[in-house]
Amino acid sequence: MRMSPAGDSACLHGETVLPLITFAVMEYPLSPAGRARRRILSLLTLVAAAGTVAGAFACSPRTAADMPAAEKKAIADSLKRLVVSAYDLSKPDPVKSLMSLYPTEGRVISASGGVITTTRPQLDQGIKAFWTYVGQNMKQPRWEWTSMNVDVLAPDAAVMTSTYRIPHVTPTGMNHVIGGAWTAVFQKRGGRWVIIQEHLSDVQSNLNLQMDHMNMSPQTHP
Repeated sequence: MRMSPAGDSACLHGETVLPLITFAVMEYPLSPAGRARRRILSLLTLVAAAGTVAGAFACSPRTAADMPAAEKKAIADSLKRLVVSAYDLSKPDPVKSLMSLYPTEGRVISASGGVITTTRPQLDQGIKAFWTYVGQNMKQPRWEWTSMNVDVLAPDAAVMTSTYRIPHVTPTGMNHVIGGAWTAVFQKRGGRWVIIQEHLSDVQSNLNLQMDHMNMSPQTHP
């Protein structure tokens, strides 16, 4: 019996099982013993056919509609933890930490500031530029997630839309806050969740973000 290309042992192909049983049925002569064997094998043929139909449904790609709420919540929570950890600015190499969210090869679509990049090297260059010209000039920066919304689309696909703010002190000693919104499409590859598409939207001149962050109640944990 041939397995499915994905290696799922439950996905057996009827085009292999049924011809073998049918061939066996036709091989037996029409003696009393042969007729008995044919009846048994005919029943096996019906069972195999029913199993093939059931297997076709069982092996169909799963969607969010097929997933229990607990499974979707577990995926959403794991993605939130993954993102919060990667954006922890207290880590020694922020660029490396942020780049850990993306696949090591293949296309990565990233849109920000009206510009789109399509490869990991381009994305890496953009993140390095942000950290060189902006990140390193922020004293005591703290990345705060003010909202995280995750929709699980399938066991291996999800999309997150979040808002964030980064309170910090400028080089001149002034309190300052930048922030924005971020949408990221995640795919599970090789047992690892990675971002394959994203869009960042910075908030420009939003007075609400310039409020004293001590009076805010940011959501720093998923």
